[in-house]
Amino acid sequence: MPLVRLKRSLSFLETWGFGLSGLLLWLGPAPAMNAALGVQAIFVWIPAAIMGILLNLQVQHLGRRWPDMSGGTPNYAARLLAKYPIAARYGAVGYWLGWVSVPPMNAIILSDLVSANLNPVGLYLPENLLRLGFTIIPYIVAFSGTRTLGILHLSFIIPAVGFLLTFGLQGLGWLTFAPASPGILPSDWGDFNLSEWAKWFFVAVYAASGCETASSFVADSQQPRSTLKTLSFAAVLLPIVYVGGSWILMRLANDPSLGNNTFLHLVAGAKPFWGSATSTLVTFLLSAGCLLSSTTAISNSPRVLYQLALDGYMAPVFGVVSSRGVFGPGLLFTFILSLICLLWGDVSHVVMVTGTGYLSSMMAMHLSLWLNRDRPEVKWPRWSLLFLIIESLVMVVGGLAWGWNYWLMGLLLAPTILVVDRLIRRRSVPLFRVEWWLALYRRRRSGKFQDFDVLQVGILLFLICGALTVGWVVRTVIDRSHLTVASELYVLLLLSIALIGVAIACWTSLPQIASIVEAQEATDHLFKVALDPIMVIDEQGAIARANPAACELFGVSSQALAGVQMAQLLPGLRDAPQFWHPRCEQLVNPTAVAFPDAQSSAQLFAQKTVEVSLSSRTHWDQIEYILILRDITPRKQAEAELQAAFARQEQLTATATRQAQELETALSELKQTQSQLIQTEKMSSLGQLVAGVAHEINNPVNFIYGNLTHTSEYTRDLLALIQLYQAFYPEPKPEIEAFIEEIELAFLVEDLPNMIASMKLGADRIRQIVLTLRNFSRIDEADMKAVNIHEGIESTLLILGNRLKAKGQCPRIEILEEYSELPDVECFASQLNQVFMNIISNAIDALNEWCQAPNLTSDDGDASPPRITIRTAALDSHWIRIAIADNGPGIPESICNRLFDPFFTTKGVGKGTGLGLSICYQIVVEKHGGRLYCSSEPGEGAEFIIEIPVRTVRKPAQQKVNSVIY
Repeated sequence: MPLVRLKRSLSFLETWGFGLSGLLLWLGPAPAMNAALGVQAIFVWIPAAIMGILLNLQVQHLGRRWPDMSGGTPNYAARLLAKYPIAARYGAVGYWLGWVSVPPMNAIILSDLVSANLNPVGLYLPENLLRLGFTIIPYIVAFSGTRTLGILHLSFIIPAVGFLLTFGLQGLGWLTFAPASPGILPSDWGDFNLSEWAKWFFVAVYAASGCETASSFVADSQQPRSTLKTLSFAAVLLPIVYVGGSWILMRLANDPSLGNNTFLHLVAGAKPFWGSATSTLVTFLLSAGCLLSSTTAISNSPRVLYQLALDGYMAPVFGVVSSRGVFGPGLLFTFILSLICLLWGDVSHVVMVTGTGYLSSMMAMHLSLWLNRDRPEVKWPRWSLLFLIIESLVMVVGGLAWGWNYWLMGLLLAPTILVVDRLIRRRSVPLFRVEWWLALYRRRRSGKFQDFDVLQVGILLFLICGALTVGWVVRTVIDRSHLTVASELYVLLLLSIALIGVAIACWTSLPQIASIVEAQEATDHLFKVALDPIMVIDEQGAIARANPAACELFGVSSQALAGVQMAQLLPGLRDAPQFWHPRCEQLVNPTAVAFPDAQSSAQLFAQKTVEVSLSSRTHWDQIEYILILRDITPRKQAEAELQAAFARQEQLTATATRQAQELETALSELKQTQSQLIQTEKMSSLGQLVAGVAHEINNPVNFIYGNLTHTSEYTRDLLALIQLYQAFYPEPKPEIEAFIEEIELAFLVEDLPNMIASMKLGADRIRQIVLTLRNFSRIDEADMKAVNIHEGIESTLLILGNRLKAKGQCPRIEILEEYSELPDVECFASQLNQVFMNIISNAIDALNEWCQAPNLTSDDGDASPPRITIRTAALDSHWIRIAIADNGPGIPESICNRLFDPFFTTKGVGKGTGLGLSICYQIVVEKHGGRLYCSSEPGEGAEFIIEIPVRTVRKPAQQKVNSVIY
């Protein structure tokens, strides 16, 4: 993206000028609409004005939300429609197309005005040449920088808007109070026609919504908030111009013979109260309106493309801007489209085609506001929905009323521009590359003009002589024609020559003046930020200027230093500056001058030494000297202490050697201690593992052992019974029957299979425990392997089952398993199981301590039982999450951020080493490239969250995040 961002170089007055020029857009469609609709035109302007007012206030709110965004309304809409990039790009490009057609259309109008005023006096100028000139000249000015356009714009916007407001207010006053007034209200309101209303509302939207252009310049305004105030100010003036002016035309310009001539309608409306000055003022309004709207369009359009490029919607080349604020690629693209519109030449059809894109941009704006109605920066979303419905109706009904073929062309024009943008992205032509434009700007900036004074005088002579010659020739032609020429011709010549003069100056003297100003600003900046004291000395040796470093050196302000003789501060400098040595060392005399606002005492400068560098330069007719001081007192002191430093060098070297040996020994001991602690932690975990397994194996072994005794007795009894049967068979004897009754043969036969089944169940239990130990330790799986995370968690819980049982005052700890479907995860299974073991063990310890706390030992029926909740979830196709939470006391904020630090523990002596969570962090983050963090609210428990990738990349995935406190 561009290496040079927008500078805040425009004053708020210049941005206000661009913002208020939208009011002049009323001059174009209002007379034609009045001729077509008559009194019904007011029903178009009233809702259009309401829409424009609310749009201005909404855009002002968005501008405060995004003060660094250029382009204004369409780019705000594109930002709000980020989830719908096609609609965002279509709306923004449509807005841009609406402004692209303004310069050529105004050029056609200005050319017609010039021809209409020159032809009667015998001056004929080629019409096509005039149109081309009025189109090109504003672009020439724009290619020299936005400030030039802003200055030209500001020169005419104040009188133009002033006359326009006067027209609206004075006209309404005349209609209301003048005796000759036909009345403020018409006697017949006519019949409403939806098709005609939609047809002209199609055009009115373009004018009424064009008063928000100040938002386009917020990013390069020196005072963004003041610039945004233009929008509310324009919203106040909008009904005066759009409704009031249209009302005047409705009542005073209702003669059918006026046709649809803009000039005649405005003259007929203003004649009753402006009198003989009407023709001149209307000419000024029309010509100034054309000129100002053209400069606004040329300044606004490239900014839209610039912001679209920054947001990734357009080719990156449109995001290039020079250090002087020239949007070269955007201006060139806009200029090419303007020339195409000029070659077409049909004003009404061009306005219809490009106006379709502009109306679609307003629809995109209101759609974005409705879709984001829950956001705080969106105001009046229901009004936006209403306007969207109205604009959709107008788009169809009004567009078809103007002609379906041109309407369809307007709808397809924005996609065509997007296709061209796609081609620009893919082409390797240098003109479409960012590097080419940046190199061009660097060459222009490095270019120097040696004889600038000669050029400046020459341009001044050319402009003066040219203006005088044009005036002389026109006056001569008028005298020969014997015609009475009104002041309209003067107005047109004034604006035309002013525009041409500024265009010539933009490519000659103004760039050099800008270079001089930039050089002066750079020099002043270096003078202020220089670390060394710098002073400007006059021929008598008095201080003329001093930079902040000099003021800091002497402890006074620059005003106090002004006029002080330099020889008083540096006694070694005698006579006039021309006799001073170019480079020397001087002692500062702090007591020579009594500064009233001195911030330092004489002791501060005692024995202070400075190095003095002197140079001279000619300033006008006088010679001034630049004195640069450098405080070398530390260097002098260093030289004095150097010998002593050499004497202490051997002693320091010996001390350093001894300390290095001590540090090496301490480091070796620390490593050994750390290894021992780590081994202790491993053995502690192993002891817990063995204790749990032993406990689980003990029960089934005892069960089997106890049943084997009975099995032996049953077998012996059965053998005895068989022997008796052998002795007394076939007829059982009473003894056999007695023995059968004694040993309960039926019960024995029934119970023997059950005992054998119990022994089998015990054997299976032992096998499951052994398998669980193997699954937990994963001894035979040292490398990464895709495993089922849930199996690892279950094996850990099984091993820790003994610790979950009720003990003393602590009831049994409940385990809530909220598992989601997870894919097999590629990981070091045994290490990950160790993480589960450490975190769950810590949770059990916390719950046991919490249950034994004195404030919880009382019977409380409402107290919730201790509980550990284990949740698993797939974040996406690449990451899973395991959350282990308890409802214990939580983790205090004071220690939460140290949980994963090595050797940090909150347990008592002998109960913890402080390595468990540190090892967990290393396993999750460093070994698996995952994330491990803790969220805790005191009194509500703690939750450890493990996030690991499904396919582990063997490198750290993030910086260390200790914990999050809610």
